[in-house]
Amino acid sequence: MNTPFIFIFFFILFLSYTEATKCGSKGLNIKSPFTLSPYHNNDPNFNLYCQNTNTTMIHFPFYGNLVVKSISYNTRKLNLIDPKSCVHEVFLNLNLSLTPFRYYYVVRNYTYLNCSVPINGNSIPCLSGYGHHVYSVEPSVKVPDSCRAIKTVEIPFGYSSYLSDNSFGLGLTWELPKRDDEDGDDGFEEERTWVHLTTKKVPMIAGLVLLAAVGMAMKMKILYTKKISVSNEDMENQFSEDLLAQQHNIPQALV
Repeated sequence: MNTPFIFIFFFILFLSYTEATKCGSKGLNIKSPFTLSPYHNNDPNFNLYCQNTNTTMIHFPFYGNLVVKSISYNTRKLNLIDPKSCVHEVFLNLNLSLTPFRYYYVVRNYTYLNCSVPINGNSIPCLSGYGHHVYSVEPSVKVPDSCRAIKTVEIPFGYSSYLSDNSFGLGLTWELPKRDDEDGDDGFEEERTWVHLTTKKVPMIAGLVLLAAVGMAMKMKILYTKKISVSNEDMENQFSEDLLAQQHNIPQALV
């Protein structure tokens, strides 16, 4: 039995499973409750996918894709980046009500206005253009005649030219409901679907299979070696007995 071949086979199998939990060598480590797929499948929950090898993405139905900048599993914080560099477009259109996510920071109501002429305050550059100027204001602000209200949404902050980064404020947290048969101290329970358990346990299972295969190969090799040793010893004993018998019969033949 070729022990090195078996070891290499299971080692490659082990690596193939463990590497599937990140996008490329520089990607984020993906752990439960998140799963990783080759492409987005419109799963509004915890499915992530890879883009351009090392980029981890998440897809939100009725909005689109956002880049996953980092994941803190201890604090349950998902930091996102808008690839279009327009955070307020995300705030205006992203609907988290159908997902397990909510904004990590405290939210307040803001109203987006679309105005035909500039008004006091800074317009949002990525939403504004020739002949229209978009602003985010508190709902208590009276809407000027040159403006119309687009939508009022709960978001972490209104627009500021000092906070124009394409990731600031795009922090989400997630909550998993408790199972009916379990009581959690903090109200959070990990979702125990087959996919999540598989993603979480596969590296350990692959490692155990690898160790078991190597152990079995070594055991079989030891048994095979012992068998050969015993066979050689039996042959030597038989040869000695035959030789002694021949020596014993020689004098009788000469008498």
